[in-house]
Amino acid sequence: MSSVSGPPGAIIPDPSVLEGVVAPAYARLPDPGVLFERRARRFHHLAGRSQLGPYLSFLGYVVEAQHLAALDAPAPEMPDADTLARARAHEMPPLDRSHFTPDAAFDAVFERLLSEASAIEKPAQAEAALERVRAASEVTCGEMIRNVLADSIPVEALAEHLFVAAALQVHFARLASRLDASRLVPVGDGVCPACGGPPVASLVVNWPSAHGARYCACSLCSTLWNFVRIRCTACGSTAGIAYQEVEGGDGSIKAETCDTCHSYAKVFYLAQDGGIDPVADDVASLGLDLLQKDGPYRRSTFNPFLLGY
Repeated sequence: MSSVSGPPGAIIPDPSVLEGVVAPAYARLPDPGVLFERRARRFHHLAGRSQLGPYLSFLGYVVEAQHLAALDAPAPEMPDADTLARARAHEMPPLDRSHFTPDAAFDAVFERLLSEASAIEKPAQAEAALERVRAASEVTCGEMIRNVLADSIPVEALAEHLFVAAALQVHFARLASRLDASRLVPVGDGVCPACGGPPVASLVVNWPSAHGARYCACSLCSTLWNFVRIRCTACGSTAGIAYQEVEGGDGSIKAETCDTCHSYAKVFYLAQDGGIDPVADDVASLGLDLLQKDGPYRRSTFNPFLLGY
């Protein structure tokens, strides 16, 4: 471990501050009270200017249902102090998705979301999928929950899992919002320090306290964590990194490709478009994924609203 030293009596500058610039906070936690409301507005905005308009509009209504489900549910059960301390000491996420067990708070969120989703105008396939979820046994629901948390969803049941994933996003955002951001520590490349989930994309932000910094956005709990730019979010390599975008684009969305692990992940630039939401804009920028489809790079990120691509 390196250290900073100097002659006796010397004032050693804080290594996190260089030339008056304070290092950006490592993590930013979600605010469920506004997160889904803003995301819904973004989906509806993007729907008005996209060939994916009907699907984006449908997702906007699903996210509105998420917002309503987040408002009135009982407080979720948080890990105890010892569990949180052990997670930090061993550089593990404090919210253990691999051992998730639904509690009363999740059940309330799930029930409210399915109820609100019933009133959404939707394609016949989505309507049938919703009914299958509502009629599913506890065992079947448990299997779908585990599939989402393992980022491994059967192709034949994509539509059903969308609703399950929506409920899990709400529940884990509510959990993450109650953590202490200052206590979160890096747990590995491409891994959310709060819940262990993969990123949906990353953002180059233009916040006054972190101008030009990059943050990965968790696909599950929506926690943001600082990550070095020009570095693969999947394998951590800094070699063979390149950027691709749709011809004629405004520079707000690029695919960061890695020649080490042959993966790609989207990067959004808030200086070009301050309204970007990583989940909504990931779906709306499907064209960038299609450009990569026949190339050497595989998508390394996860978005339950963009399943099948």
